[in-house]
Amino acid sequence: MLKWALIFAVVALIAGALGFTGVAGAAAGVAKLLFAVFVIGFLVFLALGVFVGKKVTGPN
Repeated sequence: MLKWALIFAVVALIAGALGFTGVAGAAAGVAKLLFAVFVIGFLVFLALGVFVGKKVTGPN
């Protein structure tokens, strides 16, 4: 997902440099959305790994 966010960000930069403001705005919006979903997913899985990992391994 992060890969797609970076691809859309690059498309937005190139489109903006060439003057395609509509395409640049849309691509930037998609890149922001994908990056936000990636960050939320990362934090959820990080929390699951920390809390569930402790229960699986037991108190050491």
